[in-house]
Amino acid sequence: MTQRIEMQICLGSSCFSRGNKDVVMYIRDYLKKNHLEDKVIFKGARCMGHCSNGPNLRINEEIIEGINLSRIESILENGLAGIK
Repeated sequence: MTQRIEMQICLGSSCFSRGNKDVVMYIRDYLKKNHLEDKVIFKGARCMGHCSNGPNLRINEEIIEGINLSRIESILENGLAGIK
């Protein structure tokens, strides 16, 4: 059985106000387009405590701060490279 990657996006109010809604939609589309939905557990998380640098994304244990639409594709490519 292949190990699944866990990915969490912060759903705190600060990250929400900085555009995590658009990032969530992008990630969902990316996972579907690349047939990774069964390999990645993608869910929301409570505040990750890095509010001033959000939106924040955790891939396994690594927290990546300042996620936005211009950075998300390269972050996903790097973070999910081992399962594609």
